[in-house]
Amino acid sequence: MSKTTDKLGGISRRKFLKTSAGTAALIGSLQSQFPFGAPMAHAQGPEVKKAVLGYIALVDASPLVIAKEKGFFAKHGMPDVDVSKQASWGATRDNVVLGSEKNGIDGAHILTPMPYLISAGRVTQNNVPTPMYILARLNLDAQGISVSNEFKDLKITTDASPLKAAFDKKKATGKEVKVAMTFPGGTHDLWIRYWLAAGGIDPDKDVSTIVVPPPQMVANMKVGNMDAFCVGEPWNEQLVNQDIGYTACTTGEIWFKHPEKALGMRAEWVDKHPNATRALVMAIMEAQQWCEKMENKQELATIVGRRQWFNVPVADIIGRLRGDINYGHGRIEKGTKHYMKFWSEHASYPFKSHDAWFVTEDIRWGKFEQSTDINALVNKVNREDLWREAAKSLSVAAADIPTSSSRGKETFFDGKVFDPADPAAYLKSLTIKRVGV
Repeated sequence: MSKTTDKLGGISRRKFLKTSAGTAALIGSLQSQFPFGAPMAHAQGPEVKKAVLGYIALVDASPLVIAKEKGFFAKHGMPDVDVSKQASWGATRDNVVLGSEKNGIDGAHILTPMPYLISAGRVTQNNVPTPMYILARLNLDAQGISVSNEFKDLKITTDASPLKAAFDKKKATGKEVKVAMTFPGGTHDLWIRYWLAAGGIDPDKDVSTIVVPPPQMVANMKVGNMDAFCVGEPWNEQLVNQDIGYTACTTGEIWFKHPEKALGMRAEWVDKHPNATRALVMAIMEAQQWCEKMENKQELATIVGRRQWFNVPVADIIGRLRGDINYGHGRIEKGTKHYMKFWSEHASYPFKSHDAWFVTEDIRWGKFEQSTDINALVNKVNREDLWREAAKSLSVAAADIPTSSSRGKETFFDGKVFDPADPAAYLKSLTIKRVGV
């Protein structure tokens, strides 16, 4: 072969082969680091390594705590996520409105209705909306309604009706009857209102409804500041352990497998950081799967009970995590179905039908107008599509991904039925309400 024919476009065959070998080696190296290709890996990586997420000292914040403690945030490319304790749901709201760029937070473990109330400007300063998205549900069930020992002889359960006469008697002596929840229009507000109303007690007319941050519930009942309250764990259990009051019922007894907290984020942050958002949701999902396993409950209670997280004795946490409920006054039930679900029963997936119920209940009590377009509001805030994207990226089993964004009709302990296709019929079926349906 002549020197002329040994040229390939001006490059000698020897030089071409040497260059090709080097290129192949480089490609092989890149493929080992980026199995889906370097450009794709770059595109799919989080835009930022940090997000600031708020939480309240409640067991349903566990997925955020575990995602940090067990390295799930770091695993998905966000090692600098800050899980920041909030003093109250009001503080959570204010810090979400600020955003992390103004020393607030980007998102939070949050009461499911709050992103709707905040997005609509119903609970913000000067009613200025701060658009939010719900990216995942954090848990089902396991909140509690507790009653003061002042009414221990009544042995109240899901049936609150015996309290009506007792409350009337107390008011007749000139004393105020107060029931506490954690945020107006939030889940605990709606649970205790539903429970009272089902027992014939109007939560706006027959009692005074007050707001108390979850970690302050027990101390306030101890000094007689309230007659009943609704809050998440571990505060109902702690109340019983300190013999200050007793648990009338868990919220799962009012509506079994009910949705509770959510992962809510500022819409602006999500829109700006789609890859980081997916990473956060994937980390939370893995943490939820870890929290769900019964063999992890003891370690979970130990971790979240630490001073830097909840600062609560493990004994106040572990029982109800496992479904062992000490209601107080000798009523103890072991191995119930009312433990907190973090992953089973599609606990992580944010059903739009559930959010429709929360909005409908807030219409019931005057937080939203009767004319509110429920579906439009839910479709704006609920981003179950982003949950599905994260689930796909995490290779979540098909059985753990709902086929529909609606769980269908829901039945409550008093026989009432919520059909997400007909919220007006549900409102019409309720006797005590603020809306004229």
